[in-house]
Amino acid sequence: LAQATFAPFFPASTRLSAMPKVAIVNTSATQLGSHPTGLWLEECAAPYYKFKEAGFEVVLASTAGGPVPIDAGSMGEGFFTEHGKRFMHDPEAIGGMSHSVKVADLDLSTIDALYMSGGHGTCVDFVENGALKAAIEKVYADNKVVAAVCHGPNCLAQCKKPDGSALVAGGACTGFSNSEEEAVKLTGAVPWLIEDKFKEQGGLYEKGDDWTSKVTV
Repeated sequence: LAQATFAPFFPASTRLSAMPKVAIVNTSATQLGSHPTGLWLEECAAPYYKFKEAGFEVVLASTAGGPVPIDAGSMGEGFFTEHGKRFMHDPEAIGGMSHSVKVADLDLSTIDALYMSGGHGTCVDFVENGALKAAIEKVYADNKVVAAVCHGPNCLAQCKKPDGSALVAGGACTGFSNSEEEAVKLTGAVPWLIEDKFKEQGGLYEKGDDWTSKVTV
């Protein structure tokens, strides 16, 4: 799962400040039913360093605030990437992850982009989350950037554009596919299949081969 799908939503008049500030929003959930879960580490660690290297200010946030749980599988053989290892040995990164800002407490006036990381934990607390919904809709309505990876797009299903239509309606979008969910045998555990949900909402869902990267804008 180190390679995952990515779904940024850019309003037509998006403009970023000279030194953008990005909030990486992570799950706070540790269980999906009987399945232990949490953040898929690479999906926070890799963008964290990409944003930092580009000169962005990065805020680590989560639905509940405080320590962010990490899915042990994302540190298993074949999945514990160089970005993940660097993150786990980085005092600043781990400090931010241990004291993450609650989504409801983010000062959205200072945020240029919201990026939602993945992990099956998002299937629990990114769904029907009023604070996250409000943050995404506010950032989008302010012509800033909303992006999500892997299971992170779960949160987009609840969101609306200023005109009341579904956020994904009419736009290219992606996320963890039906076949990928079936492959990890969690089709019956998730609240919905992202691929099906986005198609139902009028999104122009795209996907690559399983376990490969796919970007839509």
